[in-house]
Amino acid sequence: MWFSSGMQRAVWAVLLWPYLLTLCIPLVCKEEQGSLTRCPSISQEKLLDRVIQHAELIYRVSEESCSLFEEMFVPFPMRLQRNQAGYACITKELPIPSSKSEIQQMSDKWLLHSVLMLVRSWIEPLVYLQTTLDLYDDASEVLLNKTKWVSEKLLSLEQGVMVLIKKMLDEGMLPTTYSEQGLLHNDGQPEMLESVMRDYTLLSCFKKDAHKMETFLKLLKCRQTDIYNCA
Repeated sequence: MWFSSGMQRAVWAVLLWPYLLTLCIPLVCKEEQGSLTRCPSISQEKLLDRVIQHAELIYRVSEESCSLFEEMFVPFPMRLQRNQAGYACITKELPIPSSKSEIQQMSDKWLLHSVLMLVRSWIEPLVYLQTTLDLYDDASEVLLNKTKWVSEKLLSLEQGVMVLIKKMLDEGMLPTTYSEQGLLHNDGQPEMLESVMRDYTLLSCFKKDAHKMETFLKLLKCRQTDIYNCA
């Protein structure tokens, strides 16, 4: 049964969760007044490594969260209908390439700013997700803790990327305006099945974008070391 499989995954998640939390090195680098600096105490290379580590863990936990939610709340026939449910990813309109050839042609500057746009696009939706998951009677503590952890680490990733932009590009931020889509602005109280499918779509979209953030940062890292062999 799909439910028993979800419970087994939840048990493993409980056992491995404390270990996962110890892997993530903080990215915060601030002056006493609280403003971001160029982090003179850490090299650009090490800072990029830490940012990549954060992105890797965020993607891994987002993948686990999506799988847990799917196995606990989404019957198998409904999983096949997700792409036909009429919900678009909230970052669909962002001017960020998705094909491999287009990504390869992106400049270092645009790779970093694209990651920042994606990160900022998901900060509010993940807070929203926390409020909706609290309404589920059977939502496990593991699922709630994972989504909360991702939401918090996304803020840390935002800080790390901002410092990287200052260090690597010696500039401020590009405008990151975007249009949020329907996932966050539905009127009225949705039916339970509709709410489940909407949250499932949100988790799936975030998992996809988290993987994109990781890919962009690793491409940037590759270009720092072996620019001619970054496939």
